Amino acid sequence: MSPKSRFLARLLLALSVIAGSGSVLAQVASSALPSNAHLSTYGDGWECSRGYSRIGQACVAVKLPANSYLQSWGDDWACNRGYLKVDEGCVPVKVPTNAYADNSGFAPGWRCNRGYRESSGSCAQIIVPANAYAVDSDYGRGWECERGYRRDGERCTVVKVPAHAFLQRSGDEWDCDRGFVKRGDACAAIELPAHAYVDERGNGWRCERGFSKQGSTCVALIVPSNAYIDAMGDEWRCVEGFRKQDGSCVAD
Repeated sequence: MSPKSRFLARLLLALSVIAGSGSVLAQVASSALPSNAHLSTYGDGWECSRGYSRIGQACVAVKLPANSYLQSWGDDWACNRGYLKVDEGCVPVKVPTNAYADNSGFAPGWRCNRGYRESSGSCAQIIVPANAYAVDSDYGRGWECERGYRRDGERCTVVKVPAHAFLQRSGDEWDCDRGFVKRGDACAAIELPAHAYVDERGNGWRCERGFSKQGSTCVALIVPSNAYIDAMGDEWRCVEGFRKQDGSCVAD
């Protein structure tokens, strides 16, 4: 639409609102539009009617080839299910055995049935080993081991959970109970020194408040005058106005 035509359309729209006359607007607006077009619902300008595509300043009818349909926005077409768009037409999809036609519109236009996967243009059966189950996926091996088993090549072997251990959420590995630590294929109890406790993670230990970890023991803190035990509980700090010097707090 030219700037002049756009100006006229806006001017007549304002006049029609003031005067309460929509017929004048419709007549002038339609004269400024190409055939098979209408004013845009939102914003300025115009858009083609359904079944027409905008080419330059005109609306050209969408030509539907055989086995196609008009897309939802109405200015282009797509092939029916079971057909693929090739150039300006729709060609039948060649669906192999143990497959079905999809509606993606993209090659190859088919997908393998559950329990099969694509292999060199055909669908090969997925061999699911013992203690496994088939998964609906276009990628990977097509199966997963059951909980309590882990993949070992093309089979599933049982996860041997030792005493004082449990299966992880994934189901194919184990962790030790709280208070125990992994040692090889077993779980050994954590050896706690005096004045120690099992830490938050459950596989280590920390000293009680007022004690400091030194090697495998907990040693009591010696807190000098004008000092206090810090928030962590295993170190001391000088109060305000004092600073650390040779194990004591001296005035600044």
